[in-house]
Parts: sequence; structure tokens; C-alpha cells
Amino acid sequence: MIPVILAGGSGTRLWPLSRAAFPKQFLPLAGQLTMLQQTTARLNGMEMAQPIVVCSEQHRFLVAEQLRQQDIHAQILLEPCGRNTAPAIALAALQARQRSEEDAVLLVLAADHVIENTEAFQQAVTSLLPAVRDGQFGTLGIVPTEAATGYGYLKAGARQSGGLQAVERFVEKPDAATAEAYVESGDYFWNSGMFMLRADRYLEALRQHQPEMYDACEKAMAHTCADMDFVRVDSDAFAQSPSDSIDYAVMEPLTAGDHSPIVVAPLDAGWSDVGSWSALWEISPKDEHGNACLGAGADCHAIMQDTSNSLVFSERRLVATLGVDNLVVIDTPDAVLVADKDKVQDVKHIVGHIREQGREEHIQHREVYRPWGRYDSIDSGERYQVKRITVNPGAKLSVQMHHHRAEHWIVVSGTAKVTNGDDTYLVTENCSTYIPVGQVHALENPGVIPLEMIEVQSGSYLGEDDIVRLEDRYGRV
Repeated sequence: MIPVILAGGSGTRLWPLSRAAFPKQFLPLAGQLTMLQQTTARLNGMEMAQPIVVCSEQHRFLVAEQLRQQDIHAQILLEPCGRNTAPAIALAALQARQRSEEDAVLLVLAADHVIENTEAFQQAVTSLLPAVRDGQFGTLGIVPTEAATGYGYLKAGARQSGGLQAVERFVEKPDAATAEAYVESGDYFWNSGMFMLRADRYLEALRQHQPEMYDACEKAMAHTCADMDFVRVDSDAFAQSPSDSIDYAVMEPLTAGDHSPIVVAPLDAGWSDVGSWSALWEISPKDEHGNACLGAGADCHAIMQDTSNSLVFSERRLVATLGVDNLVVIDTPDAVLVADKDKVQDVKHIVGHIREQGREEHIQHREVYRPWGRYDSIDSGERYQVKRITVNPGAKLSVQMHHHRAEHWIVVSGTAKVTNGDDTYLVTENCSTYIPVGQVHALENPGVIPLEMIEVQSGSYLGEDDIVRLEDRYGRV
């Protein structure tokens, strides 16, 4: 099997922790590993080919770094623009065909799901394999734990060998009464969005039911460009593809005939798509009062007095609650959310207001990740800005210059290799250097530990667009 991991999406429902530049699939929401890393770790012990990860250009270095931390080498397909899951899976199927694996089995997974019981997940996946190899389409159906109205459902029919059932139809998110009837009947599963299918069978179905989408994806993959671990597709061709999910574009048309070729394996494994703060509260450890306290790593920075049924997340600062119930409090360095736990589905409206006001708190955090490491904007004012910069071992920032600002660099730990005009030298702990306005310069970490330094910028304009890159190992020139 080839794991196909869909790592797109902006994660607006988990704002302010999830941002467009750093959405939930790259966050450690349910443990020490990020959700992407949990998705790949869930496959350990299974016989798998090289994974294919589909993500946006914006997130490519996040994907590459998080996979590198797990010692996983994957093909990373870059979507020039978002076109939903059906075209994304088509790119992966065409990539498998280019790898001479046209009839390979693709295991399509979302990068932002939580599954507590890995063994049950692997057993369900294994049960689908014989049917999919024979040309059927497989999906994992979540055994419902409640009459949820936030998920789509699928109706299961006749039982087949291996514990599988035929899928009669996919249905929309129901109202409360309909969801209650679905669950009581015992014939319905939640639609997990996880599929297993043969690459050639998927492309045949796409060509039959969505010919315009198929043509656009085929043209996009006909002109690819390899860049390090990344595969760029033709952006103009891919932009012509209709935007649609695999459910609407392929799965629903396949169930319209007399004999559905889709089978479902029931999955009862503590699944959640972590689609809201209330969903994260549900899967998190709680105290005797029903409170969940989360923080960066294993830390929790909260005092919860006379508080019940609430979720508090804080990365650094102490958060104290007193005499409250059913609240969500999310504290990040540049934004705080306080919400009724029953209203958190409307967080997306807050993100809409932020966008309308021309603010940027929905785009990125105060701490911004780059392919070489990260920086945290500690302070800023008129004509100055202070950043804490972390450069990964062996990493190098671009050779660049600025028209409007000078920079002072103070090394806190590690060793910096600095190019400053025609000079190249080392700057060690407790030492500093100065980069004048207009000077061509570069920063590199030649050591084996992270380089930590403070950068003080001063000048008439301090925007990130005042960076003229002359050389860059990450293709950003």
C-alpha cells in the first residue's frame, strides 16, 4: 500500500492556536507528536511503500521537517491552489502511476485525525485490502458514539466476508432527529474521510464521472518539477480543475447504480477529527471536575478554581479561572479566545471578522516557522523590532540584503557563521555583530546544537518584504 496523506486545510475552527500558516495538522494537540506525525506513526508495523503527502506550497517545509524528525522520506506533492480532496487524491494516483505502480493500493488518510486504538485501526485497514485489490473501493466507517450532526454518514447494507459491508449511499450532515434515527437503526456509520482504493480504479471512476477534473489533473501531472523532496505540478492546469470532495465527485456517483462497488470496514477506535475546541476537550484527560488543561508540550499553565467542564490552553502565561463552567480559554502570545464550549463551532466567524478588519492574527503566530528554523517577534515599536531567532543545526538563511534596516545580532547559545559583506567569521555565545543597511549578509549554524540569538532591527521600514534574496538553498530567490 502507498499511504496518501492529505495535509492541506487551514484549520480555522481551532483559532487562535491554528492559523493559516500553521494549521492544526502541524500542532501537537493530542500528545507529544503533531497530528501529521501521529498519522504516519499509526502505520508503524504495516508493510507500506514510500508515502505521498499532498500539501500546499505554503506548508511544504513544515511537512518536510516533521517527517524528517520521524526519519520518514516521502514524496511531497505541492498543490498550487486548494481544490478539495478529489483532485488531491487524483494527483497522488497519477504520481503512483508515474512510479510504475498504476494498480497500487492507495490508503488515503487525513493528516488531522486522532485515533486512540492503533491496533483496531490497522486491523480495519487490513480487512479492506483483499476487496480493494479485487477492484472495489474501501472506506473506514466510524461506529457512532452519539447522534452527531457535525458529520456526514454512510448507510451500510449487505454483509460481506471479512466483516465488511456494502455501502448503499453517502448522506449529508443530518439534523438532530435524522441523526438520532440513523444511530438507532444501526445501519449507519460516520463518514471518516479515510479511503482505500486502487490508483487505476480511482482514475477510471474520475474520468467517467468528473472528466473535466480528470483532464486538469492529468495535464498538471504531465509537467511536474522536482525540487528537493517536493514535486511541483503545473499550476495553470491544476487551477482549471473543479473543486470538489471525493465524496461528492466519486463516491456518491458510484453508489447510484444497482451494485455499489464500495465496501466499508467498521472502525471503533476512539476516532475524532478534532474539528472544534469542544471536540479536543472530549478527547483530552480531565480532572474530577471535568476540566482539561493543556499547554505547550506536557506543561499546563493554569489554576482552575471553582471551575468545571472547561478547557484551558496556555503556551506560556499563567491562566487563572474562577467560578466558571463550560468555558474554553485559549491563550497564545498574540491572541486570546474565551468562548462558551457550546458555541465554539462559530469560531470561524471570529476569523472572518479578523480578516475583514485587515488584521493578520488569522494568518500566522507571533512565532513564525521557516525552513531553517523559526523566529519570535518579541517586541516592536517605531523604527525598531526585536526577534528571537532559532537556526537549526546545519541550516543557513538566504544570502540577502535590506534597503531600509540595519541589524544587530547577539548570540545567546551555539555558534553563528556570519557572512558580512566580504568577511566571513564565527560569532560565539555572549558575542555580537552588526549588519549595516544595504550590506549583503548571511547567517548559518555550522554546529550540532540549535543556534539561539537575539536580533535587533532598526530603520525606517521593518517589513518582511524588505528582504532581497540573492542566494537561497530553499528555492525562495
